[in-house]
Amino acid sequence: MKQMRQDLTTGNITKKLWLFALPFMLGNILQQFYNLCDTWIVAKYIGDDALAAVGSSYTLMNFFTSIILGLCLGSSAFFAITYGQKQWSRLRNGIFLSFTLISLLSLMLTLTAFWLVDEIIVWLQTPTDITAMTHDYLVNVFWGLIAIFLYHFFANLLRSIGNSLLPLLFLAVSVIANIALDMLFVKVYGMGVAGAAIATNIAQYLSAAGLMIYTFFAYPKLIPQRNDWLWQRDTMREIISLSGLTCLQQSVMNFGILMVQGIVNSFGTAVMSAFAVAVKIDTIAYMPVQDFGNAFSTLIAQNYGAKKWDRIKAGIRSSLWNVTLFCVVISTFVWVFAERLMGIFIDQNQIQIICIGAQYLRIEGAFYIGIGILFMLYGYFRAIHKPHVSLVLTIISLGTRVGLAYFLSRISFIGFIGIWIAIPIGWLLADCYGITVYAKGNRFRIRQENKET
Repeated sequence: MKQMRQDLTTGNITKKLWLFALPFMLGNILQQFYNLCDTWIVAKYIGDDALAAVGSSYTLMNFFTSIILGLCLGSSAFFAITYGQKQWSRLRNGIFLSFTLISLLSLMLTLTAFWLVDEIIVWLQTPTDITAMTHDYLVNVFWGLIAIFLYHFFANLLRSIGNSLLPLLFLAVSVIANIALDMLFVKVYGMGVAGAAIATNIAQYLSAAGLMIYTFFAYPKLIPQRNDWLWQRDTMREIISLSGLTCLQQSVMNFGILMVQGIVNSFGTAVMSAFAVAVKIDTIAYMPVQDFGNAFSTLIAQNYGAKKWDRIKAGIRSSLWNVTLFCVVISTFVWVFAERLMGIFIDQNQIQIICIGAQYLRIEGAFYIGIGILFMLYGYFRAIHKPHVSLVLTIISLGTRVGLAYFLSRISFIGFIGIWIAIPIGWLLADCYGITVYAKGNRFRIRQENKET
């Protein structure tokens, strides 16, 4: 199993970064492929109302998932830094403390979701004709939140030590099972949106259990022993700082998206359906650069722990060139094929929905370089133990997005297009702030190095 683990503090940076990042990318492409298949199955075998209900619920579940993912991402930064320092005892203690903390928070989140489900549906301005269907889907899909925690915790643990392949393999099994169960429950048994939710839960628990069992047997050195079950105040403080702020950053980001979903819902079922499909195509389009940013973060974190500053600078240069090239290519593709991409999932006679979705894709697609750089900034500041900067970046990006979306969409001649316009403006403003903070920090470090020499 050693060949599956990569030490990112040595070797060719670009080659190692891509070898590590590709399983990230393939994994999320698989996940988004499932989401699109799920959308297609729901639209084809249940109908447009079900598509709107599941699309609205998808945004809410992304918000809940972001809380769990943020906690796991923050912990993985601690794991990667400690791994770079080769402090095995501290690493195991950190795994024990973070697992205990995040499992309790995930349980609390699940109970809260069930308790507030009706209030959430009202707050999202869900149209009355799909309220019952949305409720049915949510009360079933909430059972999968614990599975989401287990998968992301062990996936991020393995990625932090350089193994991004195994999370991909278990995710692939989950996606295949999910699609098969969707077809069985929705098409064959006619279980409606509840069937789609149950299929998702079963597949998620399969991948979570498999990855957890694999980690226990393949990496016994990482498994906390009885003498690691200690309350180490300094370690806990560091984990809470990284996990808490990363969680806040992720949840603020997705809470803003959730607020945007409320604005979208106010424009009716056609706009909701278009948004439900377009946002998933959009996510697939820029998902690889997000995953590259997460891989980049692990590279920076391991080298930050090993104090290899020149390697960090080289990693930034290499990553920036790769991100820029990717964003130019994918922006061109989405702009040219926007209607055709929508037409894959929407019947050709639904011209209004296709046109609305294509407008969204062209506006967002033109500015993917903005979100590509933003993902790099998120990863960099999380890796150097400054997650509070990532939080500020998110507040700037989402604050702009939500504020402008509310303002512009209320102007009669702009309407819902104002929601789409607000998104790239938020990305670019956050980029400007993040680059400024990075430049100031870099100049300060250079001055300190000059003083020491």
